[in-house]
Amino acid sequence: MGKLKKLFELARGSHATWLPNKEGYKHMLKYILKRLLMLLPVLLGISLLIFAIMSLTPGDPARLVLGSYATEDDLAEWREERGLNDPFFYRYFDYIFKAVRGEFGTSYVTNNNVLEELSYRIPTTLELTAGAMLLMILIGVPVGIISAVKQYKAIDYISMILALILTSIPAFWLGLILMLKFSLQLDWLPATGSDTWKHFILPSITLSAALMASLLRMTRSNMLEVIRQDYIRTARSKGANERTIIFKHALRNALLPVITIIGLNFGTMMGGALITETVFGIAGVGTLLVTAVRMKDTPQVMICILFIACTIGLINLCIDIIYMFVDPRLKTQFLKGKR
Repeated sequence: MGKLKKLFELARGSHATWLPNKEGYKHMLKYILKRLLMLLPVLLGISLLIFAIMSLTPGDPARLVLGSYATEDDLAEWREERGLNDPFFYRYFDYIFKAVRGEFGTSYVTNNNVLEELSYRIPTTLELTAGAMLLMILIGVPVGIISAVKQYKAIDYISMILALILTSIPAFWLGLILMLKFSLQLDWLPATGSDTWKHFILPSITLSAALMASLLRMTRSNMLEVIRQDYIRTARSKGANERTIIFKHALRNALLPVITIIGLNFGTMMGGALITETVFGIAGVGTLLVTAVRMKDTPQVMICILFIACTIGLINLCIDIIYMFVDPRLKTQFLKGKR
């Protein structure tokens, strides 16, 4: 116990800065609360923009829902029941006041609570996004590191050509090709649905392909920049092991921009899942949003867009918090109670 106590005190000293004190926790909590409060006006602005687009663009939701054979009296009654005859700002602020109380309305198409519809689809979309993120990180980061370390070697040229190809291929086309090859011809994987983990393999590959290529190139360029620094040459001159130099000294500094790219790619995947879910027939937030836009189902579109925007904002906050523990400058600022 005595040795453990000494190690803990040593870690709290100048030799390690990763352990926060009480003052550091207070500053971190204030920062998190500040960022959450800054997210509110962003969500408010997004809600106004989407509500205006859905209200002012051509198309009659009453006609889309009731069909072409509905009479004018039926259409007028349907609009009146849902308050579509009220002025724009009256309807918008009425929606906001109800949303603050947790009432996001009912779907024009199904008459179900839009929040319940969304909560039913969220797990599927998160599973797809998580699988694509995992695939992107497990392939993009290691291959980018190897490509930088083996610059101008065969593996470097192969990885760059592969990254260029993946960046150029549209997601919907890649999804169709994968379905044709691995589902119809080889019969290895299911083409549509989301019942088992096998259903997510092809969609995850499709969703992560282009972003994996961008992450690979970003990791490679950052690693090349770092390994050319003076302190890396100094470590080599002192006889340090090459593996230690790459993974202990170079990689940590090179990963700072990569972490940002990973966070941004998560938001991109949430948006890109719309196309992937439609191609593979996955009942997620993407297909729900596409259907709602086609039917001008404003309550359903609003809750889907706000969910995606809120998720992206929270992911960016998590990335900033991770930065605090990776970057020594931010770590000193927030974890040691300094401004």
